[in-house]
Amino acid sequence: MKAAVIHEHGGLNVLRVEEVPEPEPGPGEVVLKVLGAGLNHLDIWVRKGRPGMELDLPHVLGSDAVGIVAAVGANVECPKVEDEVVLNPALSCGHCEFCARGEQSECLSFGLVGLSRAGTFAEQVAVPACNAYPKPAHLSVEEAATLSLAFVTAWRMLMSRACLRSGESVLIHGIGGGVALAALQWAKRIGAEVVVTSSSDEKLARAAELGADHTVNYKLEDVVERVKAITSQRGVDVVVDSVGAATWPINSGVVRRGGRIVTCGITTGPKAETNLQALYWNQVNVFGSTMGSAEDYRQMLRAVAVNQLRPVVDEVFPLDKAPEAMAKMEAAAQFGKIALRVSQ
Repeated sequence: MKAAVIHEHGGLNVLRVEEVPEPEPGPGEVVLKVLGAGLNHLDIWVRKGRPGMELDLPHVLGSDAVGIVAAVGANVECPKVEDEVVLNPALSCGHCEFCARGEQSECLSFGLVGLSRAGTFAEQVAVPACNAYPKPAHLSVEEAATLSLAFVTAWRMLMSRACLRSGESVLIHGIGGGVALAALQWAKRIGAEVVVTSSSDEKLARAAELGADHTVNYKLEDVVERVKAITSQRGVDVVVDSVGAATWPINSGVVRRGGRIVTCGITTGPKAETNLQALYWNQVNVFGSTMGSAEDYRQMLRAVAVNQLRPVVDEVFPLDKAPEAMAKMEAAAQFGKIALRVSQ
């Protein structure tokens, strides 16, 4: 079968589409015929490599997928062969104290399909059966392929960690990425007032069409001053930050006293200075957030179906063009998610 594979860490040149052996389902596993897969910034980090990252090379990239169950392993009753499913890529041990509490993303051995095991940029992938959920009926293949990681990450950030309430205000940095756009959709569904930032007027205009109440071009305006003006000097209740070092210094200037900052990403780097005086004096709550628990994922899927939400899909590439798709994501040239069409 065909798969997008790396044999070593490095630049885009190390990603190749080639023939690899078909997977077999182990006990408790299913094999999916992958219809579509979604790209995430995680795929860039896995390809480039990081200190302490250990992969069995060659390695198939990709975490998000929609597919049809092609085979089931021993002790699997659900899903069944020919079921159409979406993949929750989160992996945990299932028996530690954190998993027992239902907080799988806090598991000491927490991992992801495409990082801890072979990924979804392939015509077939073997995954734990418990990670396969019925595909929301209203979603296209491309939409379902790009749903899981971004939407469950944004759900946990806003609902489980920041506990966003109707009528509150939210600042979302860097609108245009998958998590930021999912956060915009969730925040508007719950009835929040949303401010978004970008350096692209085109992206800001599209965000306004999706419901953003206020848009800020951070290249042309001071984000702190603009947010203070919008909120009558009060500040926003919640800051959603998936950007990292570049936006971290802004957060303490835009969040209200007693407000919440929730962060999930470091696309501009992992290290930033924190104004501790502003943090403690203003009694600001800071939350880290990674993916979501199994219950977060279940609730997210239900909310997507009830509200008929759809991921914003920027462009769809065939599997053979995986390097080109990743190059576009790495250049931040997309608005929304990039998908791979793998099988018919």
